Amino acid sequence: MSNQLNNSPIEDFDWDAFENGVTNTEKSLEELTKTYDQSLGQVKDQQVIEGTIIALNKREAVVNIGYKSDGIIPMSEFRYNPDVKVGDVVEVFIENQEDKKGQLILSHKKARAARAWDRVNQALENDEIIKGFVKCRTKGGMIVDVFGLEAFLPGSQIDVKPIRDYDIFVGKTMEFKVVKINQEYRNVVVSHKVLIEAELEQQKKEIISKLEKGQVLEGQVKNITPYGVFIDLGGVDGLIHITDLSWGRVSHPSEVVEPFQTLNVVILDFDDEKKRIALGLKQLQPHPWDALDADLKVGDKVKGKVVVMADYGAFVEVAHGVEGLIHVSEMSWSQHLRSAQDFLKVGDEIEAVVLTLDREDRKMSLGLKQLKPDPWADIEVRFPIGSRHTAKVRNFTNFGVFVELEEGVDGLIHISDLSWTKKIKHPSEFTQIGAPIEVQVLEIDKENRRLSLGHKQLEDNPWNALEEQYGVGTVHQGTITELMEKGAVVSLAEGVEGFATPRHLVKEDGTQAKAGETLEFKVIEFNKDNRRIILSHSRIHEDETKAERKAERKAARASRAPRQAEETAALPAPEKTTLGDLEALAALKQKLEQGE
Repeated sequence: MSNQLNNSPIEDFDWDAFENGVTNTEKSLEELTKTYDQSLGQVKDQQVIEGTIIALNKREAVVNIGYKSDGIIPMSEFRYNPDVKVGDVVEVFIENQEDKKGQLILSHKKARAARAWDRVNQALENDEIIKGFVKCRTKGGMIVDVFGLEAFLPGSQIDVKPIRDYDIFVGKTMEFKVVKINQEYRNVVVSHKVLIEAELEQQKKEIISKLEKGQVLEGQVKNITPYGVFIDLGGVDGLIHITDLSWGRVSHPSEVVEPFQTLNVVILDFDDEKKRIALGLKQLQPHPWDALDADLKVGDKVKGKVVVMADYGAFVEVAHGVEGLIHVSEMSWSQHLRSAQDFLKVGDEIEAVVLTLDREDRKMSLGLKQLKPDPWADIEVRFPIGSRHTAKVRNFTNFGVFVELEEGVDGLIHISDLSWTKKIKHPSEFTQIGAPIEVQVLEIDKENRRLSLGHKQLEDNPWNALEEQYGVGTVHQGTITELMEKGAVVSLAEGVEGFATPRHLVKEDGTQAKAGETLEFKVIEFNKDNRRIILSHSRIHEDETKAERKAERKAARASRAPRQAEETAALPAPEKTTLGDLEALAALKQKLEQGE
């Protein structure tokens, strides 16, 4: 759109006459004016043409467009281009050929705006790199002057790194690429980040091609996450996992590194395409195990700090980067399985005994209970057979109660040794967990660290005295406490229990006794060895019925006796047999036998 200036000489101009001063003044003035006008560029208001900057100062630029006068443009219109200089060809918009002062008024800003839309679209189509002036901040980014248009630069498109201070970019002229245009609303979005990414991609290719395992590189902390630190290696990112930051325990990577810190790292590994690069920081430091005291051995005492807790144990740092494990079983002589948190917590300063030490595999196990004497070493002296103690109920099983006499000394009370008289189905009927209980030592199993204990042995066997009180045939009042298919448990006096089968629970009216009823029971069996009393309620009324029938029969026999005596007296007396009669009979018998 630039205007072509008419600078060609006038063919019929009389230069000789002009030089000799022979001219027709009137004609000459008219011709000279015409010639002057023809020699100048033909310009029109509201036209965009090109001009050359011929002078500059802080306030304005003087631009020659080949017109009879030069134009003035404020320097503020060149803020987008701080490199502007004398001799630069720029586009100008002719606002007025002559103002009141006879001054040619030009605008570079309007000239740019007139062609800006076409240039912006052309830049997007050709993927051009263009210059823009960052005017100010706005919500979510910056406003950039591009070809005189206001374009939007999103905050995420300023740089590849997160931007903390947007204000430092205001007033700067930067290179951009047009990334999006909304033709309807004439909105333009530009990016500076894409230019950096393209440059970094090239650098990345060069760096990746030279990567080797074990190579030490300098990098800058780019991002810190809970699981590791991303390092910028100059266009390529690598990750230092949290476990590769330090030989010691690290709760969070921020304990070791700071944002934007520059440090040396070693390449540990990368994938085939070298897109994922594993880096190490601690590998550049000597391993703490190598500096461990050479004289340290099993059995020595060490001091340390609890750094990690788990249910199964605690990790104790005895030197920077050197840890030992105290298993929960080595924290107490007690045999009860508990959590390690019951004994220790993170941050505790403790002393422990070295149990195992493997310098080659860099492993160490420690113990706490070894600082105290083994309670089973002199168990026979402190808990002899027959001695009595107060224990604490720790656990139940179907066959008995596990108790603890002191830390590390456990014992079992068999269910049969809980009570002399009471039939116990489950120990929970007799006591509860955590309750104290008096016991007597019955047996010692030192090898397996177990004591056999009894509770009933604290009292004399009452069955010796009960034998007379509950003899067979004695009758006692009892309450049915439990009814089962095979019979009922009957509670008698003094906590004694008996048993009655269903046949012996039939009442006099023929109905069956029920749980909770209090009735009279007769002892039909007493077994002291098996501590068993068999009872019967039915036998009471059955025996009463038998006794009544027996009395009736006896009375009947008594009433018949006088009558039988009278009848006997009325009968004739029987003849007496003499010795002669017997001899005659014997002779007759012999005669008959001979005749035969």
